Amino acid sequence: MTDYFEVHARDGAARIGELRLSDSVTTPALVDDVLEDAGSLWAAEREMPEGSDDVLTVLPHRSLPAGSADEVRESFAVDYPAVDFPSVATVTADTAADYGSDAYILSDAQGFVGHARAFRDEIIEAKENLPADAALMLSGVATPRNVSLLVYAGVDLFDEKRARARGLEGFYLTNDDEYFLEDLDELPCACAACQKPASEFTRADAADHNANALRAELARVRRRIRDGRLRDYIEGQARHDQWLTAAFRRFDQQYSYMEERIPVIRNTELTAASEESIDRVEIQRFADRVTARYTNRFDNPLVLLPCSAKKPYSESQSHRQYQDAVQYRAHMVSMTSPIGVVPQELELTYPAQHYDSVVTGDWSEDEKSFVAEVLRRYLSRNEYSRIIAHVPPGAYTEIVERVESDLGLDVEYTVSEHPTTTESIGNLMRTLDGEPKYTREEREHNVVKAIADYQLGPGAGDALFEDVELEMTSRYPKLQVWNDEGVQLATMVPQYGVISFTLAGAKVWRDSDAPTKTVEIDGFVPHGSVLAPGVVDADAEIRPGDEVIVDGPRAFAIGRAEMSGTEMVDSTRGVAVEIRHVEET
Repeated sequence: MTDYFEVHARDGAARIGELRLSDSVTTPALVDDVLEDAGSLWAAEREMPEGSDDVLTVLPHRSLPAGSADEVRESFAVDYPAVDFPSVATVTADTAADYGSDAYILSDAQGFVGHARAFRDEIIEAKENLPADAALMLSGVATPRNVSLLVYAGVDLFDEKRARARGLEGFYLTNDDEYFLEDLDELPCACAACQKPASEFTRADAADHNANALRAELARVRRRIRDGRLRDYIEGQARHDQWLTAAFRRFDQQYSYMEERIPVIRNTELTAASEESIDRVEIQRFADRVTARYTNRFDNPLVLLPCSAKKPYSESQSHRQYQDAVQYRAHMVSMTSPIGVVPQELELTYPAQHYDSVVTGDWSEDEKSFVAEVLRRYLSRNEYSRIIAHVPPGAYTEIVERVESDLGLDVEYTVSEHPTTTESIGNLMRTLDGEPKYTREEREHNVVKAIADYQLGPGAGDALFEDVELEMTSRYPKLQVWNDEGVQLATMVPQYGVISFTLAGAKVWRDSDAPTKTVEIDGFVPHGSVLAPGVVDADAEIRPGDEVIVDGPRAFAIGRAEMSGTEMVDSTRGVAVEIRHVEET
């Protein structure tokens, strides 16, 4: 059980936490000043230390180097006792277990940090074996250049050892490189250690600077985690070292590890500025849900459109022209890199209105292949009487033509030179002549059902609302959903593009055939939030940001998940669910 460490904020696997010592420490952080080592059992038998709330005590241990045989690890494993002071147990990834400590050091970190595949595998195995709410520490490996990726992978605690050692060896470290002291004509830093001419700068000064630079980088990383934008930083930072780039890509390949920890909604911009942006969990998740959960409910033709720089698309000048031309006679779906395809009902749903990408007009082959694959999957799932491509020549047209050929479709093209020219807009209008219009009410109902499909699972929209006569008492995008008995069921949240249920709506959800996300709690009535110790069980599919039903012997509630379902069950500290509505049962 973790008593002295608590996670307060998450950004994927990266976390803002608190070491609850006499003077608390905000993590990720350096812990040299608060770490006390009780000693190695290789040298001698050790008495169990008395410990103190002032420090984090490393319990007597036997460290093993990387590559030690399994039988050696098992033979010399230490059985750590439960203690009542802040403690650290020393383990390897495969011997890691819940020993009741607040933090765990991987003793063989220096053997795998620097090797992308091994680093990924060791961190993921350790995280799977350790308590969800315990801190993970790596010793002797952190530098200003690599520490952001170590945090991104899920590491919480570090020391200054490697940074200081490199300084004493004559190396000056920055967050993007390292230099021989002899090669520096001036010092590219303004920290306390660098307040002297380069000619007077010593190796001891370099050690102090390196520690300062490491500390400053961790402060920058903490800020990024709080903002929910560490990934944006990592996409650039990982470029400064080949193994960092490789490790970053390895974690992208481990989709399930990252996806479980990435929230389903954020209120921050997603910056898509590199080739790796396509591999972001948020983008892959959106593409997967659109092509596996979303169902088109319009009987009208499909019009494929290019995206716009302004989000949501419908507020852009170009898309207003398209809307005036379409006049509710077609279902509009936008194509975009790196998101894929965005049906008009989901234009507000994260990350469709929250991303910004580099616009050059030139698409890489990876971008074209990704968007083509998403469009292919979308059109394989959804049938249309006609498909009209109102997209510019170049990458957009090439993508549509690829899918047209692969699926044997007959696509009508309406653009001459550019989608917003008078001729092109006229072509689009004439192509839709004779097509019936759908009503605003039909569009609003389809929006609510489409979001439910996306948010909860295939068929959720129909399962939730098939037995009620929906009444919309507000205009898009601030839709309020009421049934024919005058009871409000849900509200559309425009800033995230999701549905937020009332208690009545939560009961409809619970009793429907739609996939539910339920947190079972103990016998209490929550007010404001449910803490992890009060969780009895939770669906493993729950992700941070999910709408969840909270059910217990004394209460029924609806709220938003603050951690994954697995973490709710495994954790002994932290907020599991923020409650929005609750009733005593």
